[in-house]
Amino acid sequence: MSAKPKRRIVAENGDATGEDLVLATLIGNGEDLGPMVKHAFETGRPETLLHQLKIVAKKKEVEIEELCKLHYEEFILAVDELRGVLVDAEELKSELASDNFRVQEVGTALLLKLEDLLKSYSIKKNVADAIQMSRNCVQVLDLCVKCNSHISEGRFYPALKTIDLIEKNYLLNIPVKALRVLIEKRIPVIKLHIEKKVTSLVNEWLVHIRSTAKDIGQTAIGYAASARQRDEDMLARQRKAEEQSCSGFGDIIYTLDVEDIDEHSILKFDLTPLYRAYHIHACLGLQEQFREYYYKNRFLQLSSDLQISSALSFLESHQTFLAQIAGYFIVEDRVLRTAGGLLLPNQVETMWETAVAKVTAVLEEQFSHMDSASHLLLVKDYLTLLGTTLRQYGYEVSPILDTLNTSHEKYHNLLLAECRQQITDVLSNDTFEQMVMKKESDYQTNVLMFHLQGSDIMPAFPYIAPFSCMVPDCCRIVRSFIKDSVNYLSYGNQMNVFNFVRKYLDKLLIDVLNEAILNTIHSGTTGVSQAMQIAANIAVLERACDFFLQHAAQQCAIPIRSVERPQASLTAKVVLKTSRDAAYLAMLNLVNSKLDEFMALTENVNWTPDDTPPNAHDYINEVVIYLDTVMSTAQQILPLDALFKVGSGALEHISNSIVAAFLSDSVKRFSANAVMGINNDLKALESFADERFHSAGLSEIYKEGSFRGCLIEARQLLNLLLSSQPENFMNPVIREKNYNTLDYKKVATICEKFKDSPDGLFGSLSSRNTKQSSRKKSMDVLKKRLRDFN
Repeated sequence: MSAKPKRRIVAENGDATGEDLVLATLIGNGEDLGPMVKHAFETGRPETLLHQLKIVAKKKEVEIEELCKLHYEEFILAVDELRGVLVDAEELKSELASDNFRVQEVGTALLLKLEDLLKSYSIKKNVADAIQMSRNCVQVLDLCVKCNSHISEGRFYPALKTIDLIEKNYLLNIPVKALRVLIEKRIPVIKLHIEKKVTSLVNEWLVHIRSTAKDIGQTAIGYAASARQRDEDMLARQRKAEEQSCSGFGDIIYTLDVEDIDEHSILKFDLTPLYRAYHIHACLGLQEQFREYYYKNRFLQLSSDLQISSALSFLESHQTFLAQIAGYFIVEDRVLRTAGGLLLPNQVETMWETAVAKVTAVLEEQFSHMDSASHLLLVKDYLTLLGTTLRQYGYEVSPILDTLNTSHEKYHNLLLAECRQQITDVLSNDTFEQMVMKKESDYQTNVLMFHLQGSDIMPAFPYIAPFSCMVPDCCRIVRSFIKDSVNYLSYGNQMNVFNFVRKYLDKLLIDVLNEAILNTIHSGTTGVSQAMQIAANIAVLERACDFFLQHAAQQCAIPIRSVERPQASLTAKVVLKTSRDAAYLAMLNLVNSKLDEFMALTENVNWTPDDTPPNAHDYINEVVIYLDTVMSTAQQILPLDALFKVGSGALEHISNSIVAAFLSDSVKRFSANAVMGINNDLKALESFADERFHSAGLSEIYKEGSFRGCLIEARQLLNLLLSSQPENFMNPVIREKNYNTLDYKKVATICEKFKDSPDGLFGSLSSRNTKQSSRKKSMDVLKKRLRDFN
């Protein structure tokens, strides 16, 4: 019974000892005992914990006592040392008091000196502040002096920069109020003075730039003219190369033209005063005001420049007028691009529209008063140069150039009138004789230049041309007309210049040249040789139409091959061909009139001779000589087809004249002897016709025709009258074979006049017992049958 409690006590003691160790360890480590205390209360054993804490405390006390016993001697020694320190401290305190007394004695004098020093420092600071204030005032005054110097020297921008520096850095810091107030009052006055001075300089510049605008415009237009001339020279070389290529002459040499930029071609004029003024106004904050001022004054100058001079004619003043406008807008373009917003694009556009409207109105009015094509061309040429110049600066010049389109009709009418007068003078001064050229240069200028040569072989000199001097003179007039027409229509807004040039070229050739030639033909003062030469001239001019068209194409810079097609030829070519036929007709009328004078059969022929004439009548020799002269001349200058027309027309007229003589009322009767005489005349003519037909080479062309055939009606009539059986005329087969050109009525009238024997008294007595010939009987039968037929 007693053993069990004993074991529990031992166990409890063992547990207590273990917990003491744990508690001691925790306290030794300085750890928190809170969890253990909390655990003790939670388990309901706080007494045990308290008991353990007491045990731990007793153990610590024992350790302290042992530690104190261990260090007791050292503690005693430390206390002794502490007492020694206290003694030393008392001695040190005594020494400090003694030193403090001595320091107090010395410091009193030093304090007095320190007060003097601080007072000196205060004075020094005041003096330094005064010096700084003086320096500020001096700096401000120096800037004011510098500003005045800049203003007096006209350097307004540095003056404004100086004023700006004073306002920003010095004005508020000026210590002297009077000076500050004075400067504040003077700054606006100075700015106003600068503004007025700058405005005055701008006004001077405006006057100067207006006076130099004409020179600027003339220089720029001169550069444009030089550039155009270079282009035209290059185009001329290209045309020459094309001609050589087409003709196969020479080798084409290709060259590269590098255009050098001429330093002098850059227009130089000084805008520095304007830039300076604009910048100064910008610095003054008056930028917008200056913009308006500049625009207003330049617009007024433009309005003045657009007024034409009343002291000079427009022809004399147009270059100055247009150059002034060109210079004005060149300056404005430079201002727009370089003045940093001084001029706005819409303002320039407004000025340009105003100028365009005024210039257009002036040109239309002046063009309406001009009465010379050369004057119109001069103005047009300068106007197109103006357009070329200003187009380079971005201006729309089409409305101005459009005035040329509205006046080109008037220009060409004036040009046609001048050409009409020139051509009329040429025709009136021409003798219409073949042109003689004594040297090659004459041949070059009168034949080759207009492609009038019939062969590429150079002829021997002196050379007799198939045309008169009228032809090359008219060709020169036409070529000059083409050049003037192209010059007027070129460089404008005309899209297809060639069509217009061709139109007016046709008009010149038809309404002027052709009309003048026809007037000359029908003037009544033209002889046969002149009419023949005119016909030859027309034939040459007809060939020259191709040259005129090609020359117009070259001038318009279009390929020649485009006008070499047959359908591309001029209408004037056909009209001239018709006029050539009219010239042939007029020439034939003159020839026939002359032949009528020579023949006059009713006067030159004895219609009732007693004997048969052995030879042809005398008049026929004159006729043959005249025809030979006409044919020889025609053979020299007319083509073979024209020669055939001349010969056949003249001989046919002779044939008609012979028949008409038999039908004439003045011939009451004729005999067989008269018929035989006229037959001799006709034989002479037939012989001449055959000889001339073959000698002229017409037999090779007209193989089925001949000049003899033109005398067929007279031949058939004479054959009928000399026939042994004239009654065969009524036989259709024989008539168709031998007398197909004779008319029944004409034959009847002529046969009624044919009396083979005299009707007088002695004639009747002599023939009373004579046997009537068979031919007379046959003729009587024919007369009777013709009367019955009619």
